[in-house]
Amino acid sequence: MLKEERFQIILDQLGHEQKVYLGHLSTLLNVSEDTVRRDIKELADQGLLKSVRGGAVPHSPGPHHFRDRIKYDNEQKQIIAKKTLQFLKDGQVVIFDGGTSALLIAQMLPKDLKLTVITNSFPIASILEEHEHVDVLFAGGRLLKDSFVTIGNDCIQFFKKFRADVCLLGICSIHAELGVTGPDFEESEVKRTMIESSKEVIALATTEKLGTAEAYYVCPTERLSVIITDKEAGSEEFDIYRNLGINLT
Repeated sequence: MLKEERFQIILDQLGHEQKVYLGHLSTLLNVSEDTVRRDIKELADQGLLKSVRGGAVPHSPGPHHFRDRIKYDNEQKQIIAKKTLQFLKDGQVVIFDGGTSALLIAQMLPKDLKLTVITNSFPIASILEEHEHVDVLFAGGRLLKDSFVTIGNDCIQFFKKFRADVCLLGICSIHAELGVTGPDFEESEVKRTMIESSKEVIALATTEKLGTAEAYYVCPTERLSVIITDKEAGSEEFDIYRNLGINLT
């Protein structure tokens, strides 16, 4: 079997199972585990999967630049944003991270809702500037141009000053075993601080991001209070997260 054929089989298996194991692939492809390990490394180097101990999991699908993400899966994100509004109450202190789902929530906030919003997102701060009853606290720092958010030590130290009621966390990748991960180290550091500074963490994740992983660790899956998705919460694919004690909606 040609190497390119093995690659396609590995990717096909990953697409169906959301995780592949060295031993199973070794048997399926009739090659040694060392050969499979090298194949997975090469596919990981091409950005086609995420290598983990004993096998591989998918990368998060979709673009990483903010401008491209605004247009991607917009209908699904609208569903997530509408579901999230039920968790926001008058008087709360809420951290909005820089994801596009959080941006849609900011656009949908009822005009009479009274919140204090802490964010490092330029687009979200710009939208909420027009909301009469929302106080906005903006975290300074260095601009991450791909995401239009601030990062760095100044940003992290700013978020450490608060104990927010809720953190609205945009999800790039979430895996029941590997936790929440992201593609940028410094942005993942900021997200971790947001989580540490919040009583509850609401994860905003289209279903295609479940079971995927990126390079930089953010938090364990169990730290999430709620996962809001674009599908009905009763789906069997969510059972693995319910078993961790996470509410899904």
